[in-house]
Amino acid sequence: MPLQASHPTPYAEVNALLARLLVELRETLGGQLAGVYLRGSLASGDFDPASSDVDVLVVTESKLGEAAIAALAAMHARLAASGLAWAPHLECSHVPRAAVRRYDPARARFPEIGVDKPYGVRQHGVDWVIELSIVREHGVALAGPPPQELIDPVAPEELRAAVHALLGGWWTEMLGQAGWFRERRYQAFAVLSMCRALYTLEYGAIVSKPEAAAWARTALGEEWAPLIDRALAWRSDSTEADPAEALAFVRLAIARSRAGTV
Repeated sequence: MPLQASHPTPYAEVNALLARLLVELRETLGGQLAGVYLRGSLASGDFDPASSDVDVLVVTESKLGEAAIAALAAMHARLAASGLAWAPHLECSHVPRAAVRRYDPARARFPEIGVDKPYGVRQHGVDWVIELSIVREHGVALAGPPPQELIDPVAPEELRAAVHALLGGWWTEMLGQAGWFRERRYQAFAVLSMCRALYTLEYGAIVSKPEAAAWARTALGEEWAPLIDRALAWRSDSTEADPAEALAFVRLAIARSRAGTV
């Protein structure tokens, strides 16, 4: 399965990781490999070399058995030890073709690896409704058919429902862990995520975080504009700052979600 784009991103070191990943996937999975796609910020258009990860969706022809899962674990260990600059920033999920068609929580346990989690088989949450929509509409095919052939369209109401669930679940829980918000980069992540969540609730669509931030500066009024501007500037800033405003912004988004207003 050849690489379909020799320069899939504008970043040479990211491309080097992706080229190595494709070689490893072909050797590890053989005929099981159905497609490889960029997702997340590299697909949605808000990749920031100072703060973003390399998010990849690997589609397999069928559900992987224990031997293939173990082989992928060894593959990811080789990548981690490769010395490639972006290897520590790889976020990769391996999803069978039948399950990638649309998100179903009843069959959403797949092998994955992330920056803050070791390789393993885990349940993928409702955020994958959004992830699959981004891949379908904006994903870059490194190998395999166009993503539209594998993933069904995600309706606006499905996107809104996923955002409601995330705000009422994970983000509500995070409010009880205020220490997580101490660093500016996490405040930035929270604020920009809320901008995008509110945009999706309003329009039933996904846009990049900078686009959502530009919309929110106008839609939410001048009161929040300085905080949004700081969030755009703080995406890679690990120093600490008072999280009160960021927490208030998350509470605003959750309240609007519960009230059904934006």
